[in-house]
Amino acid sequence: MKALDIFFRPETVAIVGASKTVGKVGNVILSNLLESNFRGRVYPVNPHVDSIYGRKVFASVKDVPEQVELAVLATRAEVVPQVMQDCAEKGVKGVIIVSGGFAEVGDEGMARQKQVKEIAEQAGMRVVGPNCIGVYDSESEMDTMFMPRYRMSRPRRGRIAFITQSGAFGIAVLDWAASRGFGVSKFISLGNRVDVDELDCLEYLADDEQSRVIALYLESTVDGRRLIDTAKKVVKNKPIVALKAGVTARGAQAVLSHTGSLAGSDGIYDAAFEQSGIIRTYGPQDLFDVARAMANQPLPKGDRVAIVTNGGGFGVIATDAVDGYGLKMADFSEETTRYLREHLPPIVSTRNPVDLVGDADAERYRLAIDALLEDPSVDEIVVIILFQTPNLQPDIVGVLAAATDKRQKPILVCTTGGDFAELHTRMLERAGVQVYPSPRRVVRVMATLLEYRKYREKLEAPTKAL
Repeated sequence: MKALDIFFRPETVAIVGASKTVGKVGNVILSNLLESNFRGRVYPVNPHVDSIYGRKVFASVKDVPEQVELAVLATRAEVVPQVMQDCAEKGVKGVIIVSGGFAEVGDEGMARQKQVKEIAEQAGMRVVGPNCIGVYDSESEMDTMFMPRYRMSRPRRGRIAFITQSGAFGIAVLDWAASRGFGVSKFISLGNRVDVDELDCLEYLADDEQSRVIALYLESTVDGRRLIDTAKKVVKNKPIVALKAGVTARGAQAVLSHTGSLAGSDGIYDAAFEQSGIIRTYGPQDLFDVARAMANQPLPKGDRVAIVTNGGGFGVIATDAVDGYGLKMADFSEETTRYLREHLPPIVSTRNPVDLVGDADAERYRLAIDALLEDPSVDEIVVIILFQTPNLQPDIVGVLAAATDKRQKPILVCTTGGDFAELHTRMLERAGVQVYPSPRRVVRVMATLLEYRKYREKLEAPTKAL
């Protein structure tokens, strides 16, 4: 078992601070685990309660009748050091402290956090937190988030691992991802990082078979040089997509009051990301725009983009974006051009962008996309769909899902509009098709896929002897 496995797939979990009161943190965490498909054994711990949900409650973690692998602490900050000592005596391997009231609140909290750290180090316990949400694993359904499931949906299984220094940011993004049908493999909220930090998580996730890409919300790092060295190793096999907050002087000051850490110069992070191959993004949507494409799309072999649309104006906007992001519009082969002319109506423009015009149906899209998949002069395909036109039916979902499943080239879709377009967007996304609401966002992601491929090739290139 790898060091951090204990947080994601423990066999025994003690919820210290479990409560009968609906809405209290200790009650929500316990009920979430009991209602999920988590297969581990769960033990409530609270010296003032005899039973919760028909389960015996133990006065101390030391009273649990078997070895406790993981303890989740949902108690007042003042009693956390004593609970930590109990965990040490019990031989607990991992602790998640969701309680706040530590380094983020000043000197008294800082002293309390130092005490927690010393106890953990002496006992050899790994600790996530304090002041965090904890973890979520979509496969094991280990879930320490203290948000009721009726208020916050949990994402389905997916290939994006998500590390965040802000629990609030993390749960909002997870809830949004779940509502869109986006999948997540693992989630970890670090909080004040008394022990486990973003670097430990990057090293752990580098070998995680569930995770194809790592999304990172970062306010500060514990060790800039180690971040660079660790990221360089990770990105050889899987991309890291980061959102760095605390960019301005006021933002950096807010970081200090949020998690009790120093944010550092934004320029330094920019240089570190570039040096280590971390892909930087600038907002939650941007973070997941890139991450979900990285998780589900093949990397392009080059910079030549083909555009297929049923709306000429959107094709023009996409063409401008291709030029703006340093990509190239593909020149189709003679075979492709001939095929498109023979199989599509005369009113269709067979040049790039391919304008299928307003009466296009799913079959017209299929013919065009299949031809472009086979054309060696095309590296990436942008498909623009206006669902407001009359001939498009739900069978377009199957056409795009089948093309995406071939994984020959990256295929990203753009569609926008009202309720009808949104309904079909959800259908596409649930079928595994990556959909974006504007041509510029699609092309931006295409450019990022190529950027990552070039960085990988640079790492793999043999070093010339001096």
